[in-house]
Amino acid sequence: MTSTFTIKPDHPALPGHFPGHPVVPGVVVIDHLIRSLGEAHPDRTCVGVRRMKFLRQLLPGESVDVVFGEAKADSITVKAQVAGEPLIEGRLNLALQS
Repeated sequence: MTSTFTIKPDHPALPGHFPGHPVVPGVVVIDHLIRSLGEAHPDRTCVGVRRMKFLRQLLPGESVDVVFGEAKADSITVKAQVAGEPLIEGRLNLALQS
């Protein structure tokens, strides 16, 4: 399953991160990955981040393409890219929705 998201330049986490050269904080990116997971796998919920490697900075306004691997019993792989350039590779811990 794939999805796309963009962090708008007026996102409240951006002021001061970093002045003159705004960069989207990693926690905001992970939050959007988890939201995308909820859309791709509504029967699962993220209960933690097992591994997450950031491969480049994300700038406000850039479009992020997310691809989830096959959901295992307790985790799922995730990859994200911007214009074909790798952004993130990682694995999220999962649980079934109750």
